[in-house]
Amino acid sequence: MASHRRPKQPGRARVTVLTATAAAAVALTSQSANAAPSEKPSKDEVKSKVDKLYEEAEKATEKYNGAKEKQQKLEKQVDTLQDKVARGQDDLNELRSGVGSLASAQYRSGGIDPSLQLFLSSDPDNYLDKASALDQLSSKQAEALKKIQAKQRTLAQQRKEAADKLEDLATTRTELGKKKREVQGKLGEAQRLLNSLSAKERAALKAKEDRASRASERKALDKPDTSAGTDTSTGTAPKGSGRASSAYAAAQSKIGSPYVYGASGPSSFDCSGLTSWAYAQAGMTIPRTSQAQANFGTRIASQSDLKVGDLVIFYGDLHHVGFYAGNGQVLHAPRSGTVVRYESINNMPFQFGVRI
Repeated sequence: MASHRRPKQPGRARVTVLTATAAAAVALTSQSANAAPSEKPSKDEVKSKVDKLYEEAEKATEKYNGAKEKQQKLEKQVDTLQDKVARGQDDLNELRSGVGSLASAQYRSGGIDPSLQLFLSSDPDNYLDKASALDQLSSKQAEALKKIQAKQRTLAQQRKEAADKLEDLATTRTELGKKKREVQGKLGEAQRLLNSLSAKERAALKAKEDRASRASERKALDKPDTSAGTDTSTGTAPKGSGRASSAYAAAQSKIGSPYVYGASGPSSFDCSGLTSWAYAQAGMTIPRTSQAQANFGTRIASQSDLKVGDLVIFYGDLHHVGFYAGNGQVLHAPRSGTVVRYESINNMPFQFGVRI
C-alpha cells in the first residue's frame, strides 16, 4: 500500500528570504513605474559643455600646431643633412679616385727596393730625379689620405645626425597624429551635443553670438576708450607700431573667415594662425603657436596699457591669442564653428599683452 506523506513545510528562514525578495521586486517595479524620464539638458547646459570641449580642443590644437611646426623644421634639416651627405660622398669618391691615380703612378715606377733600382740604373742622375719626384708623389698621397680620413669622419657624423633627426621626425609625426585625433574627438563630441538641440535652439545660440560680435565691433570702432592714453582724435585706443597696425589691418581684412584648426590662411585660420599670417603680411615672421608668440615681444601687464594691434594672450596655459582692437575688445579666430570676429576681452581669462 502506497504511503501518503504530508509535504514538508519550508523553514522559517526560507520563508523570510522569499518574502524579502518578493517585497524588493514589488518595490523595484513600483519605482520603475513611478520614475521620471531622464531630463534633456537645457540649451545653456549644452552650451556650457560645448564651450568646455571647444576650449579643450583648442589646447590640443596649439599642441598640434607645435608638433606640425617641429615636423616642418625637422624635414628641412633632414633634407639639408642628406644633401650634405650626398655631396660629401661625391667629394670622398673623388679623393679616393685621386689616391688611386697616385698609387698607379707609384706602381708604374717599379716596386723594387729604391737602393737596388739606383744600383741597376744605367743613368743614376736620371734615376735620382725620378726618385725625388716619387718622394713628392708619396707626400701628396699621404696628404690625400689624411683628407679622406677627415671626410670619412665628417660623413659619419652627418649620417648619424641625419639618422637622429629622422628618428625625431618619426616621433613627431606620431605625436602629430595623436593630437589630430584628440582635436577631432573633442570637436566630434561637441557637435554631437549641439545636434541634441533643436534647430530653433541652435539658431538662438548663433543669433546671440552674432549680436555680441556686432556689439563688440561697434565698440571697438566707434566708441571712445576711457583707458589711459586714449587717442581723442579718433575716439579709439592708440595704435601700435607701423608693423603692428599693418598686421591688425590684415587681420581685419579676414573678418568672417572660418575657424579651422591647424589653418594659417589665407582663407581659414585658427587663433595663432591668424596672428602669424597677419604679421607675415606686414613683413615680419613671428612664431606659429600662441605659447611661442607669448614670449616673442614685450609683455604688457595691464589692459589699460594695450594699443591697437598688440597681441593679447588668454588662459593660464597661454593657448589662445588675438589682436587688441581697442575699447576692451579683441579681434580673433575664436574656435571651431565660428569665424574671425570681434569679442569682448573679458570673455576669456586675460593673461597679458605682447607688443611686437
